[in-house]
Amino acid sequence: MAYYNKAETEKRIAKVVDLLNEKDTDIAIIYFDELNVANGWYLTGWVGQFEKGAVLIGRDGTAMLLGGPESEPFAKQSSAINDTRCFTVFMVPDEEYPNATIIGFKELFAELSAKFPVKRVGLVGTNDMPYAVHRDLVKGFEGCDIVDLTEDYLKFRYVKSDWEVEQARAATRLACKAYKAMMEKIGDGVKEYEVAAAGEAVCRANGANSFAFQTIVGSGVRANAVVPTATDRAMKNGELVMLGIAPRINGYAGTFGHTVPVSGEYSPEQKKCLKDMIEVMKLTKSMLKIGAKGKDIDKAGRKLYEKGGYLKYLVCPFAHTMGLMEAEAPFFGPKSEDVLEKNMIVNVDVSFFGHPEFHGLRVETCYVITENGAEPLCPEFEEELFNYVK
Repeated sequence: MAYYNKAETEKRIAKVVDLLNEKDTDIAIIYFDELNVANGWYLTGWVGQFEKGAVLIGRDGTAMLLGGPESEPFAKQSSAINDTRCFTVFMVPDEEYPNATIIGFKELFAELSAKFPVKRVGLVGTNDMPYAVHRDLVKGFEGCDIVDLTEDYLKFRYVKSDWEVEQARAATRLACKAYKAMMEKIGDGVKEYEVAAAGEAVCRANGANSFAFQTIVGSGVRANAVVPTATDRAMKNGELVMLGIAPRINGYAGTFGHTVPVSGEYSPEQKKCLKDMIEVMKLTKSMLKIGAKGKDIDKAGRKLYEKGGYLKYLVCPFAHTMGLMEAEAPFFGPKSEDVLEKNMIVNVDVSFFGHPEFHGLRVETCYVITENGAEPLCPEFEEELFNYVK
């Protein structure tokens, strides 16, 4: 089973080649690992287990997958780019593969130089790349100029193709199915991980290839965190429980966020608080139009937070884009000059943390930006959320 789309991969490699020509750079080396999956997955539809890796693209269209010998057979089966080279620096430290062919960046430099001149090397993922990888790479490409292409590369992922939108739509609708299963499980004395398991089982049974974050189930005071992952705490009547899950379909994330009463009934104070958050969500959605700036999208919701007394508990901006990661750039915060474009996928994520009575609360759902504004990727969940309290 492969998760990549061949036509998409070809277009993306062509974009990298165009960038190399624009920047007069000979190769791009795009770092990834199991945590920082997105930049590599964008070109391969794949990530290895245990080992780190990188994708190499040359300005002549050369495409290689650099990694370790443990992941190599898996890559040859499932990666869109399966011309592989193995390096010690990408392997699990001290692990040995006596029959594997292991090279260094010096040997790679020599191999590439036999095909075309290599004088400038562009790196992607410099914030995530371990020191040892960077050190060996610079030493192996001695004499070359090293330039950072990370920001240019990340912009390729800002606006989604129609195919990408459909993957995110499927993932968001799957998240809604998981939400229903999690809601059925919630009750007095139920452990948080039991609720998480109910949602994760639905996702796996319906084709999720992974999750973009660990499932959020935070009850009572444990909701007082941005991403409280499920524990063995038993929830109690009278408490609120924060929920969230992010299945991936073909690598693309979908999600929901909600905060519900364990007993099934909000107190009057809890109900008012949730209504206030949904009002901010609706207002933020109305701001999601082509050409809108991030700082203007954020500004409207902050006025309502200030009116309701929630501003001092605000941690996160109200909108961010989604794709291969559940939250990825651009983030539309109070200083953001980023502009909304057609086919951006934007999450409206309204939350606060540290409240003395309600602890933490989140409501969240996903939209694609169209010429007519923000279209919900799962209208069913949006309707559920907007009408959850009367």
